[in-house]
Amino acid sequence: MSTKVGDAIVIESEHVGQPMRRGEIVEVIEGVLGVRYRVRWEDGHESVYTPSGGSARFVSRHKARR
Repeated sequence: MSTKVGDAIVIESEHVGQPMRRGEIVEVIEGVLGVRYRVRWEDGHESVYTPSGGSARFVSRHKARR
C-alpha cells in the first residue's frame, strides 16, 4: 500500500492509559533514508512524523480503481 496525502494515520499508545493519536497526512516527504510524513493531528497541530516498525497504521482515503 502506498500512503498518499489525505490518508489517515493512527498511532497506538506506548503507555497504558494514554489514548491513540489520529491525524491526516498532509505531505509525504521522501528522502534517502526513508519516508516521513507531515501530519495534521486531531487537535489541530501539525508535525513531521517518522514511523518506526509497527508504530503506525495507515488508513487509505482513496478508493481503488478497477
